[in-house]
Amino acid sequence: MPQNIYDWIGLIDYCALAAVALFGAFCCILVWSRVGQKWFKTEEEQNAFLDSIEPDLIAGNFEAVEAACEGDQRAVPMLIHLGVSNKHLGYAKVKHLLTERFQRDVLAELEKNISWVTTVIKTAPMLGLFGTVVGMIGAFATLATAQSVDATALASDINVALYTTAIGLSIAIPLVMVLNAVNNRIRHMEELVGSGVTRFLEAFRLGLAKKSK
Repeated sequence: MPQNIYDWIGLIDYCALAAVALFGAFCCILVWSRVGQKWFKTEEEQNAFLDSIEPDLIAGNFEAVEAACEGDQRAVPMLIHLGVSNKHLGYAKVKHLLTERFQRDVLAELEKNISWVTTVIKTAPMLGLFGTVVGMIGAFATLATAQSVDATALASDINVALYTTAIGLSIAIPLVMVLNAVNNRIRHMEELVGSGVTRFLEAFRLGLAKKSK
């Protein structure tokens, strides 16, 4: 059990590091799964979906397209449904609307979770450094107040100083690597969604032209 104030502060620091590690892992898992929910797993799968609705789009049969996309939470079907349901705005405004909504409804949510991971990456080493300072203060306090050096008490304070730093770094370093993988996954999703929306807009423009005749 902790014997002095420095031991208690060290214990609190350990608990804070554990909480930060769990929160960072949770945010990484959350954003990874959210990205998986928002895109087609492969370009071929996305192209197959677009192939199934493109004839109706070109023909101006927007009701069928809207029905095919109804309830699908993946970004491309969701944006297509939004575009078709706002066809009265015209091609240019629909194109702007889709870009805005993709940024706001999909990317903004992911960026919010990523910002928390970044905060954890910055916070963990700082908590480790805090534990190092507390451990060294405790070690010097032990040396200053003891008539004879208690090696066990001194080693306990030094352990806090070293372990908290090591734990903070061991939290931050893997999260940096995971965050890079998450960002690559998001960039891949953006490219795939962008190509899908571009293809939809081309067919959508033809469908609007046919409807206006």
